[in-house]
Amino acid sequence: MYFRSLSAVILSILFFAAYSKAQKSTLRVCADPNNLPFSNTREEGFENRIAHMAGLYLGEEVEFVWQRMGRGFVREYIDKGKCDVVIGVPTAYRPLLTTQPYYRSSFVFLIRKSAKFRPSSLDDPQLKNYRIAIEALEEEYTPPAQALARRGLQSQLVGIYSVGEHNFDVGKAVSVGRVDLGIMWGPTAGYFAKLSPNRFSVTPIEPQRDGTLPFAFSIAMGVAKTNQRLHERLNQFIEAKRVDIQKLLAAYGVPQLSMTATISQVKP
Repeated sequence: MYFRSLSAVILSILFFAAYSKAQKSTLRVCADPNNLPFSNTREEGFENRIAHMAGLYLGEEVEFVWQRMGRGFVREYIDKGKCDVVIGVPTAYRPLLTTQPYYRSSFVFLIRKSAKFRPSSLDDPQLKNYRIAIEALEEEYTPPAQALARRGLQSQLVGIYSVGEHNFDVGKAVSVGRVDLGIMWGPTAGYFAKLSPNRFSVTPIEPQRDGTLPFAFSIAMGVAKTNQRLHERLNQFIEAKRVDIQKLLAAYGVPQLSMTATISQVKP
């Protein structure tokens, strides 16, 4: 009789667990399959972890929809309902309804700590004496590279393709001395530097913009413009878990700026 009762209890627990899981809705998260420190299919990126934090807060199962976010991505994946949210987009990214920001970062100088120079800004006269690696994203250079070209430093620039598995190639070029310094998006540079403790300095570029070119961006989550309900719930999550999110970002080495000011431009 004891064993029959125990079996009944176990079956009831299993049934309840299965029923509860079936009742949970799913938060489908658009994510790049190979884009550390942000995301990858092994769910090692900080955006993967933030997605799971959001799912836990919202009481939803998290399902990643793996796809590189190139041109036409919003139309094909968000607008057609293949996924619900993109974890990391600039606050002013117009194709999506964006939440309040959950962090703000900037492009940075990545320099070996053994180097004898420390540029203070893009106007530092020392820069004309050094080879500078800059990120090439598809067909474009990043805003700091454009700003340096305006200053007549084209001959100092070494463009390095920096997408997906090549995310850290600028850092690697600095590491082996192929170039003297690199200019990278802060979260990527910070994570790269954290993997090699005490070898690199990571310094945010000053000022935070150069005319119409922004160097700092507030980062939010983006949903379809028609999905006001999810937008509201994600804002509640960000507000409730802001400190936990900031601690997570710090663990990944992400340089975090104050969010008291915002820039309404989009990182390429």
